[in-house]
This record gives sequence, C-alpha cells and structure tokens, in this order.
Amino acid sequence: METNHFPVLLEESVSLLTENRGKIYVDATVGLGGHSYEILKRNPDAFLIGIDKDPYALDKAKERLREFEGRFALYQADYKDIDLVLKEEGIEAVDGILMDLGVSMLQLKTPERGFSFMAEAPLDMRMNPDQRLTAYDVVNRYKEKDLARIIKEYGEERFAYRIAKAIVSYRRKKPIETTKELAEIVESAVPKGFYKKIHPATKTFQAIRIEVNKELDHLKEALLKIPHLLNPKGRVAIISFHSLEDRLVKHAFRNFEKEGLLKVITKKPITPSEEEIKLNPPSRSAKLRVAEKL
Repeated sequence: METNHFPVLLEESVSLLTENRGKIYVDATVGLGGHSYEILKRNPDAFLIGIDKDPYALDKAKERLREFEGRFALYQADYKDIDLVLKEEGIEAVDGILMDLGVSMLQLKTPERGFSFMAEAPLDMRMNPDQRLTAYDVVNRYKEKDLARIIKEYGEERFAYRIAKAIVSYRRKKPIETTKELAEIVESAVPKGFYKKIHPATKTFQAIRIEVNKELDHLKEALLKIPHLLNPKGRVAIISFHSLEDRLVKHAFRNFEKEGLLKVITKKPITPSEEEIKLNPPSRSAKLRVAEKL
C-alpha cells in the first residue's frame, strides 16, 4: 500500500456514494485505487469499473485491488469516454459514479512527468503519456495572446499578460525546456513578494496542465453523459480542487435538477476536516458535490 497516498474526502465520498447499496460502481479517475478499495471493501456484492488515462496509475490500482480479484475491471481511458467503457463491459447504467479530479501523488512525485517545479524535469505534464501535446509544445509554440488567455482563464492568474510576455521574450533566445526554467521565468514576471503562501509559478503550472490535458473540456463532456448512465437512485460524487472545476460541477448539477434528471444531495460542497488537512495538506482545496438520479 502507498504510504503517502491519502484518498481525499474518502469517508464522505464513499459513504454518500454507496448509501444506496448498489451493485455496479464506476471510479472514473481510479488513480492509485484508494477510493475504489474502500467501495469494494464496504460493499461485498459490488462490482467496480475503474478508469484512468494514466497506465502507471492503473498498474498501481491493480496491485492495490488485488484482494478483490474478479470484482473489478480496469480500463485505460479518459473519463469523457465513460459511456464507451460501459458499452465495452456490456453495461447500460450503474449505481454510482465517482470522480476525483485532482492530480495524483504518483504524477506529482515522479519528477520526469514534469507536473511539478520542485524538481528539474522536462516540460511534459501529460496524464496520458501516449498523447502528443506536451507542456513543451504549449510553452514554446503557442502565440503570446493564447498563452495569456490560458494562464488568465485556467490559472486565474492576474499577471497572465506579463507572464506570457516574459515566456515569449525568453524563448526567442532559446526553447524553454525544463520545469525549473519555466518556474524562474514566471517568477521574474510576477511582482516580488506578491504571493506569500504559494510559489509564484503555481497558477501558471496549473493553467498549462489543464491545457495539455484538456481537463475542463473533458469534464464538460463527461458531465453531460452522467445522468444518462445512472440507474434510478444511482449517485454521482465529484471531488474538485479548483474553482473552475467546482463551478462546472455546481452548474451542471443545478441544471440537471431543473430538468428533473438529478436531485442535488449536497446543497453546499463538503470540504475536508481540519484533521484531514493536517494529515494531507493538498486536500485543503477539495470540494465534494453529490447528486442522485431521480
């Protein structure tokens, strides 16, 4: 078992998801298998379909879930293709869908994946190592106005234009190749001392990661499919980590409620307890929203 792997909002998400004692669940972001493990352990009759676009995560999840052999199936796919995965399993609808939209610790702590600026690494950031677009392409090939738009929209970064300008100016001399190099360029464009609690490059790295993996586009696609893949009383639980994702989930749930498709179970998002944040500081920004199929 991963000692440094803390599934976020584990108790809250799994208990709300499995309250209906359903038979088939989907963990659409299986990661290292923490939430999946708990779903299978608590519900001895349940079968679980785990989806992840990262083949390294799937290997770890398979190891983690070994004791439930025969009660789960794992697929390398994007959660936007959840309907295609279910079709492949010969399943029309399920009793619960879980999505944890965070970057996994496995990705962050493997320096060569290029998700973090804490170590010198190539600019990669692909969750699916088979895809073509990398962070290197975004940083070195996008026009200044497109970089600025991405950093402003996806990073909610107020100095987006200054940062984009600094990136373009630097890459005229030579390509930007590593995470450290990019972090230093961003830092030089942000007023000194402006960010006290986070590294000045945090928001820019988030924005580039979202662009590389098309995270928000894929989330929108997945959300539209979810109500039609749930059995009556089936539940969907989504854990998001920044306001852009949470806003998409909140509005989708609200619209589905108006259309009479889902009932929102969490009027306000559930957030981690102080104990959980102490144990696992990255969980501090997590928000869980749950809805039920009518």
